[in-house]
Amino acid sequence: MALSHDAPLGETTAPSPGPATPPHAPAKLVFCLAFAQFGAYLAVLTPVMVTLALRVSRLVPEAERGAALGQVLSVGALLAMLGNPVFGALSDRTTSRFGRRRPWLIGGMTAGLAGLAVVAVGGSVPVLVLGWAVAQLGVNAALAALTACIPDLIPPRQQARVSGIVGLTISLSMIAGSALAQAFADSMALAFLVPGVVGFAAVALLAAVLKDRPARAGAFEPYGVREFARSFWVDPRRHPDFAWNFAGRFLVFTGISCVTSYQVYFLMDRLGYTGSAVTDKVLVGTLVMVAATVAGSLLGGQLSDRSGRRKPYVLAASLVLAVSLAMIAGAQSFGTYLAAVAVFGFGEGLYLSVDVALAAAVLPDPEESAKDMGVLNIGNALPQSLVPIAAPALLALGGGGNYGALFLFGAIAAVLGAVAVQFVRSVK
Repeated sequence: MALSHDAPLGETTAPSPGPATPPHAPAKLVFCLAFAQFGAYLAVLTPVMVTLALRVSRLVPEAERGAALGQVLSVGALLAMLGNPVFGALSDRTTSRFGRRRPWLIGGMTAGLAGLAVVAVGGSVPVLVLGWAVAQLGVNAALAALTACIPDLIPPRQQARVSGIVGLTISLSMIAGSALAQAFADSMALAFLVPGVVGFAAVALLAAVLKDRPARAGAFEPYGVREFARSFWVDPRRHPDFAWNFAGRFLVFTGISCVTSYQVYFLMDRLGYTGSAVTDKVLVGTLVMVAATVAGSLLGGQLSDRSGRRKPYVLAASLVLAVSLAMIAGAQSFGTYLAAVAVFGFGEGLYLSVDVALAAAVLPDPEESAKDMGVLNIGNALPQSLVPIAAPALLALGGGGNYGALFLFGAIAAVLGAVAVQFVRSVK
């Protein structure tokens, strides 16, 4: 991958203009964007939701599994958080004849698949940490390039609908991941590798059809220490709307991460399911959640684009998520849990339908869309690291197994996220 060089001394070179955004995005492009995100999240969410918890439970005693899972998830999520904006900045600068997004799509998923292979065969927690770290770095390199394709290629009046379609594939990947985990319950290796192979193929399809362009040599400063530091920073004083959106995204995803990271142990510890019954219940719950997510995503995307408004839908979605987390906190039966995840899915779908459209509207510089989207994606990734760190202390309250405290913590975070987004001024 070739990165752009300095402009000659004393000479100012403007960034090359982006490709002309068509008045309407081709259906083939929208499909490939959605399928690529489905595949990337299938590779990375299947372990987060199901298979890593099962893998860890086979390697350590029951009393240690929560802390061990937290170690694996938090290290991987921390590296994903750091890697996403760095890979985004490098993607913005890439002058390869293959374009500036395509090399990172293919290279990232190749590394992600290699990391999943290490997790699949690893026989100790440190090996799982290493493999999962590589997998997270690789998949997030691909996601940094993929996420930038929406502000790059989708016209603003279509962004909420496309964001909703692409966003709901995250939930579809959860269904497919749960089904694959159940299908390969007797083979942990296949449970990790099959989602990874599907993810690689889906991202490769997008790379094949993508109308990509290289960055122009000299358009950016060389990527040194200063630019590395800038990969993680957008000045909140100059761009307050970006900062408020980041804060809202971080808080909302804190609530979401409480469910995605700990639903397996909730079903085991609170509701008493063991063995294959756990994967069965996860699959049923995921099906209910995704059906609701699709409804929320399609409804929110259509209404938001028609009205031209984003913030009311973020507010509604965050409050619905908070209600669902409170319902899960009090759930004592699988039926109550299903009702709660249905509400959770609708709120998540509503949020995802406008999340990227809102993010695209507050980007400081369209030429650095991948870098700035990478900074925003820290708001997605950081909760995946922090929630497993905080969860053992919350679960230990009152003698242990306090899932009520964990999910109420998530509900409060979601409400605060709704409040933060209302301070965004440049978007209705």
